[in-house]
This record gives sequence, structure tokens and C-alpha cells, in this order.
Amino acid sequence: MKKTKIQEEITRFIEGSGDKPVRPRKLARLMGISEADYGDFRTAYKDLREAGRVVLGARGALAPLAAPVEMHGRFRAHPRGFGFVTPDDPTFAADLFVPEGATRGALTGDKVVARVTRRSKREGRTAYTGEVVQILERASTREVGTLVCSEGAWFVVPDGRRFTAPIAVGDVPAEHRTEGLKVVVDIVKFPDGAGPAWGVISDVLGPSGAPEAEILSIVRAHGFDTVFPEAALDEARDAARDFSPDDASDREDLTRLAIVTIDPVDAKDYDDAISVERLSDGTTRLGVHIADVSHFVTPGGALDEEAHRRGTSVYFPRRVIPMLPEVLSNGVCSLQEGVKRFTRSAFIDYDASGNPRGARFARTVIASTKRLTYEDAEEISRGGGKDVPKQVRALVTAMYELARRIEARRECQGMLRLDLPEVDLVLDAEGRVIDGTQRPHIYSHRVIEMLMVEANEAVARALFEGEIPTLRRVHPAPSDDAFVDLAKFVRAMGHKIPPRPSRRDLQGLAEGVRGEPAERAVNIGILRSLQRAIYSTSPGGHFALASDHYCHFTSPIRRYPDLVVHRALDLLASGRRPEPVEVEEGEVSPLDALAAEMSRKERGAEAAEQELKLVLVLHHLATKVGEEFEGVVTGVADFGLFVQVPRFLVEGVVKLADLGDDWWEVSAERGAVRGETTGRTIRIGDRLEAKIMEVDVPHRRLVLGVPQKKDAAGGKPAKVAKPAQRAKRDQTAKPARRADQSRREINRHR
Repeated sequence: MKKTKIQEEITRFIEGSGDKPVRPRKLARLMGISEADYGDFRTAYKDLREAGRVVLGARGALAPLAAPVEMHGRFRAHPRGFGFVTPDDPTFAADLFVPEGATRGALTGDKVVARVTRRSKREGRTAYTGEVVQILERASTREVGTLVCSEGAWFVVPDGRRFTAPIAVGDVPAEHRTEGLKVVVDIVKFPDGAGPAWGVISDVLGPSGAPEAEILSIVRAHGFDTVFPEAALDEARDAARDFSPDDASDREDLTRLAIVTIDPVDAKDYDDAISVERLSDGTTRLGVHIADVSHFVTPGGALDEEAHRRGTSVYFPRRVIPMLPEVLSNGVCSLQEGVKRFTRSAFIDYDASGNPRGARFARTVIASTKRLTYEDAEEISRGGGKDVPKQVRALVTAMYELARRIEARRECQGMLRLDLPEVDLVLDAEGRVIDGTQRPHIYSHRVIEMLMVEANEAVARALFEGEIPTLRRVHPAPSDDAFVDLAKFVRAMGHKIPPRPSRRDLQGLAEGVRGEPAERAVNIGILRSLQRAIYSTSPGGHFALASDHYCHFTSPIRRYPDLVVHRALDLLASGRRPEPVEVEEGEVSPLDALAAEMSRKERGAEAAEQELKLVLVLHHLATKVGEEFEGVVTGVADFGLFVQVPRFLVEGVVKLADLGDDWWEVSAERGAVRGETTGRTIRIGDRLEAKIMEVDVPHRRLVLGVPQKKDAAGGKPAKVAKPAQRAKRDQTAKPARRADQSRREINRHR
């Protein structure tokens, strides 16, 4: 276990111990530190002591952290005026709360210096309050928003929640003096408390609400490039032109093997293919064949640098910003039907119970026998598709059988499975949302997921055993605090889990409510407890998949980390080891820096994809103000309920005052509100009649109400519980995370 990782664990455990000192040996036992790792543990906590981050108390016990006087970190603003600083130092476990008036004008993403002013205890946890004393670096000097005019002055109302106030603009050209235009503004003066920010319009994207303008606004706001540098394009064209699929003497020839691709119906690139062979000794051999992007992308070249800079492809409705030029991604790297393509193959042998018995990896050449959609594969598995070749039908049948055995084995190991709805947007010819349809749960999605997970795991294990450093996919276990919140929540739903539940406990919880009214609420609660998966150089394992070693190997067309993993496999195959990299004290290695960078880029791409979907849906809902629907409660906060619109899976807020005449007591930790007079309780997962009241597209906000019933008259005015009664609960109040963020980590690992 790396020293930094141990330090993070030490600070987390000490923070959870309250003010009670913990002796090192006991702390090591609580953390599950083995005798072999105890020396590293001692070194880690001694370094923390020398840095002043832990205090040695009586009888050699470690006392809770002493907060640093100052910290460097990234600021995260809240629309209400306060914010948080996430420290750069990973050994400082808690974010710093910055109250309104102490932010010094910092905006979300800004790099700041903050001073800690107070340390307190909340719900047994250490909390820090402070102030921003210096802004070191602005996250961005460019914003995208909508042009408006007020009393003869022109302003830009920024999109999103980074800026909470309009930006004043001057010298607006006459041809652009039209309210409602979507524009890009370069900020020349940030808000300082004495007045608004000032900026200059640098580009006009089109009318607000027009799909193309909204796509461009998200692209510009997130800093994506839609055009590749000429040097990268030239390199891609040269690589494609020089590609000779018949020049494969150094590759295993699999062109006679039955191989299929299974993708969405609208897929443009096909980067993974599957084969399954039944060997004479009863073994089943899975072949996962991945486009060999590394053959075309030379390390350090212009194309490699651009792919590194982008990090990932970004997928918008009807539009993709690819990581690689289309001449590669949709061309010579795409595993098209009947065409020879270079691949990197993982061969994994399984016994009759679906247990892996060995794996090997090879550079190969394939020719996909058939391109199938998920729907095609599902139909074949049920006996349909009469015109499908016999070998393809046999292959699909074998894939399903193997996937079911693998799934059963992985679930026995503790893999989590949470079934939550997913929605596809229905667009008109211009790209506007006109409807949403729930995506059917068909097993072909699960088949591909299981087989890709197996390949990713096999590659990660081989690189670990071969001591080849690479980018691993790590999904940390939930924190103790998250487990505490989850236990309280499910207890309120009538269920129990241990204080520190295992994956099996969570599995049992999810399985125990399947098909019951509480199923949705409990699944949402489990999702809220999960952390985000990240890239890391440390083999920390994948909690949701119950995997000790995991990486991303299967999508090098659209993810740069997968390309890094392919190159690591080259090292493993050659028997070479990478040159050791010396790192100065206090610095991180290039590979660690790359892991952090790729995690950020992944988050940025996901945020952009979700934001555009939300914007398109909100524009649609803006035409539906006043309409009523049956929603689902997905979160509880001190100010109201988060209610999901099932047709589109977007959330709106119902304020407590709009719930009806009653005194409403909030329990965010139990995910419920209760009317003192009526005794009515509304919990996460409950269905609730809601009404669209207001749609604020620029600020990405949907305001909902509750239709008033005929018998709702009379009673006390709508109020929440008295402040003194709510103070303790308010400290822990927080909205639910969007379900699809964590669901993606569990159900989508391609």
C-alpha cells in the first residue's frame, strides 16, 4: 500500500474517532493493516506527525487532526453565497466551509488560499470553517450566457451556476443587440463586491434554445475543441493511408474465427468484438478483441499529444466530439463487418462454473463476421433472427451462457447490481426534445458488460503481477460517514444493515427490496453512499465490481487511459520494464499526474453530456409550465424535496412551503419530511403528484409545486420545523446525488 494512500486512510479513521485518541496498533487493526504493511503504516503516521497533521497524545495515542492555519485548494461555490474549499493536500480529510461574505469573490474551480478560522464537531465529525484570503488562479476567464437588456444596459446572464450574477458588457455591436442571443463573453473584471463583473462579447452562437446554439454553448463553456490541429490530422491521414491489413505477419490471424460486434443501433465506431470457443477439454475460451489504436498512434507524436489533451470522446445527442480524428475512429480503427482490422485480444479460459483458469494477450488481426445491435442479439438469444448464419447464432448462444455464469460468480463475490431506469431522448428533425422513452432492460447489455469487465480485470491483474505501472480504475469503498448515513436511512425504511456493511450486505439489501415499494428509495440510498471511480496508479480495486484489480482496456478509440494500458501490455509482452522516474520530494510522478488529469477530463465530459441533456429537456419543459405529472422523490434537503420527472429523469425542487398547509419537519439523513399536523410523511422513493411551476434554463433549475387538493384548505400556514428543532438536522442536510452518476460506474464499464 502506497504511503500517501495509508496517510489518507489514517486521517479518515482519526477524523471518525471524534476527540478520542487512538493508539497506533489499534488504529492499524481498525484499518485492516497487515503485519507486512505495518512498517509502511508507521512511516506514514510519523510523516503526518512531523508535518503537524496528527498529534501524539497520552500513552502514545494519536489524537484528531490539528487543522493547518492555511490551505491551498479548489473553491466550490453555492448559489446561496457560501462555498467550500477542497484541499490540495490529500491527507487533510475534510473540505473547508466558507460562509457567505468570506469567499473574496472566488468562483467554482478557482484555485485559492484559505485560512482556517474555526474547528468544530458535527454529528461526531470534525468540521472546519474558514475564509478565502487569496485567489491564486481563476478557473476560467470566459463564460457563455444569454444576452439581455435592462434599463438600456446590456448584460449576459451566464449559463450554469459558476457565476450567480449577470456580467455587464459594453460596446455591443448593433447587429447583435437582440435579447435572447447565446454569446461567449471574455471577462476583463471579476466581481469584487463593489459591482458586477465586466466582459466583452467575443462570439455569437445563435438564438437561445436553438439546439445547435445550445450544443455550441456547452462545447465552449467546457473548453472542448471541435477541430483537430492540422499536424494531428496529417498524422492520422498518413497512418490510415499506410495501413495494410494484409501485412500482419507478426499477428495471430483470427480472420476465420466467428467474431461479432454488438453495439447500439446508432453507433458509428466499433471498438470491441467477441468470440467464444468451446475447447475439447470442456473449457470455454472467451476472446475480447479491441481495436489496436496503439498501432496508429505513436507515443509523443502530434496525434498522441492531441488525444492526451482531449482525454476522452464527448457524446452529445446526434453529435460526437471524438478523441481521435474520424479517419481513425470511424475508419481504420473501427471493427467493421467483413473487413480486416488490427486488434489487441484478451483470451480468457473458463471452467464449467464460469471461473477463469488462465489468460493470455496477443496482437491479432480479425474480420468481424457480423455486426449486431443489442436488439439483434436479444432476438437471436430468444430463437429469432432466422436469416442469421449458423455460426453467429451459436456464438450468441455461447456468449449468453458464459455471461450468465460469469454474472452468477461475480455476484457471489459481491458485485453490486442496482436496477434503475434509463431514458433515451426523442428529438425532432431540428434536434429539439419532444419526448423521452424509458430504455428497456434487455440482457444483451448485461452480456457485453460482463465480458468487457472480465477482459479489463484480466489485463489489470496481468499488469499487476508483471509489475508494470499503468493507469488503473479504482472505485473506493464508501466512507464510514456514508455508511452511517445509509444505515440511518434504510433503518427509517424498515431495513437494517451493519454499521460497516460488506458488499454482500449491500447486495442483500438491494435484493431484499427488489419488487417492493421501497426498492427505488433503497437503491437511491445505496447510490448516494458510493464514491466516484477514478484513475489511479495504485491497485486499489473496484468496490462495485468486487474486483481486486481493474483497469480500462476495452475502449481506446474513445478513452486515452485505455491507450496507456495497451502500451503497458506491450511492455509486459516484451519482458521490458519502464525506466524508473525520479520524483522530487513533494511532487508527483508523471503517471500519477496523468491519472488525476484523466479523472478530471472524464468528469468534465460527463458533466457536459449531462448538462446538455438537461438544457434540452428544460427547454422542452418550458413549454409545459402548468402541466401536472406523477414524480418520484429522489432527495431531501432542508429547503425542500428533489422530485424526478420520470419521463426525462431530470430533477426539480419542491419547496417545503409548497407541500401544503402544515409544519414540516425535515430529516435529511432519513430521507424524509413529516407534517406535524397531518402526520403525513414523504420519503425518498415515494411517488408525488407535482406541477411544473417555473423553468430557469440559464441556471439549470426546475421549480415544481404540488397540486392543491380540494381538502387542502384550512390548517396552519405551510412552515418547516422551528430552527431550534432543525439545527442539528440541518447540519447534515444534503441533496441526493443524481442517480445516473453512480449508476454509470456500476452498469457501464465499457
